[in-house]
Amino acid sequence: MNIILIEFIFYCVAILLIGYVFSKKSKTQSDFLLGGKKLPGWALAFSERATGESAWLLLGYTGFVFMTGLSGVWVAAGIALGIIFSWLFLAKKFMRETEKYNVLTLPDYLAVRFGQKATIIRWITSLLIAGFLMFYVGAQMAGAGKMLFTTFGLDPTAGVLIATAIIIIIAFSGGFISVVWTDMIQSIMMLITLVVLPIVALVYINTNDLSITQSLVSAGNSYNSWFGGLTGFAVGVLFFNNFAWFFGFLGGQPQLSTRFMALKNDKDARQGSTVAIIWTFLAYGGAFIIGLAAIAIYDQGSFPDVETILPTMILDLLPHWFAGILLAGILAAIITTADSQLLVVTSSVSEDIIHKAMGIQLSEKSLVWISRSSVLVFGLVGMIIALVSDSLLYLVVSWAWAGVGCTLSPAILMTFFWKRYSSTGLVATVLAGLFSTILWISTPLESIITSRFSTFFIAAFFGIAFSLLFPDKKESSAVSNTEKAL
Repeated sequence: MNIILIEFIFYCVAILLIGYVFSKKSKTQSDFLLGGKKLPGWALAFSERATGESAWLLLGYTGFVFMTGLSGVWVAAGIALGIIFSWLFLAKKFMRETEKYNVLTLPDYLAVRFGQKATIIRWITSLLIAGFLMFYVGAQMAGAGKMLFTTFGLDPTAGVLIATAIIIIIAFSGGFISVVWTDMIQSIMMLITLVVLPIVALVYINTNDLSITQSLVSAGNSYNSWFGGLTGFAVGVLFFNNFAWFFGFLGGQPQLSTRFMALKNDKDARQGSTVAIIWTFLAYGGAFIIGLAAIAIYDQGSFPDVETILPTMILDLLPHWFAGILLAGILAAIITTADSQLLVVTSSVSEDIIHKAMGIQLSEKSLVWISRSSVLVFGLVGMIIALVSDSLLYLVVSWAWAGVGCTLSPAILMTFFWKRYSSTGLVATVLAGLFSTILWISTPLESIITSRFSTFFIAAFFGIAFSLLFPDKKESSAVSNTEKAL
């Protein structure tokens, strides 16, 4: 265990040094929030994947498969298709729209694109993002606490405090540039873990005469069925509840969309697409196999918290020196993912509300320091959420995914591809998504049909209806003509 602790400390120091080195390159607000559009496509792709998954994939999804069996594959299917769609059909559009409107954030883009209600759009989208993503940040911090508890037996509260300190230091120092480069390292470490551990687990199962197939049968009738042993309407419910993660990937996750906005050119976009798609197949395939292998290796009910399965398997199946490297990388991946989400919250406050919505004119230096101060404040808020929340990572991330991703995804899709979408329709989309998510997860409806599914279609319905009822005035025709020319 001492060698694991040494490797963990060394890894964290290395990540902090990387953040410090790249902090010198964040001289403007554009650098701090979007990297000045100077980063290579492959690095942005690795960063986008690490940001999109991390604690959710490593801890939440592997634990989910352990609890559900084969039917857990539909979560991976929905997510994989969402990632492929976003990189192939949305990434270049985000890049071009960012250049066209000269914006730094997703709320700023929507506000400039629909100028007639720019102020209210900035306020509601920024508050939506800040409100829900703070729970996402808190979930990452809670995940870090679980990792430290499983690895070192450290009190989860102390683990959250340590993780919070590192998260704030990295985001405070270098902003987007340092987060992307540290993300890249974590993304590679995640991939190594999710490729190597399934192979080791399968070898262990074969060597010890265990059987995944037999273990699935023994675990219960639902485990060895691709549809959870359900029939009829119940199959449709299970499919949509698991597959519904797809809807949050359609441009509405600002911590992911900023990577598309930061792309330099079409070549980088193609490069990023290739990297992201290959990463997704390897990582989700590996995570699914890890969950199934755990069913064969461990008895059901042997984990007080199933979201500690992956670090437990690493410690049980791998040499300590190698386990230490992987565990340090996983923890650092969780930390840098929290950094990405924290920067999105920060940009919503500093750039969209203080700078744009409130119209406070400040120098570039002052804007950067406001952003850094916001990192400190919201980092502490995320820490409090992590300490007081008993919710599982899977559940908390699911709610945030619905509230932000499944609200803003229909807004982005209609902005990109429907010419009759109006500023009033956009406001209706965001408000409908916000309130429907809150109401849905507060009632028994969430246990029947997930809010990740309902929020997307409720928000889209209100967006379409209000756009048809309240079209924008014709003075926006100049913008329409510009769009036709592209």
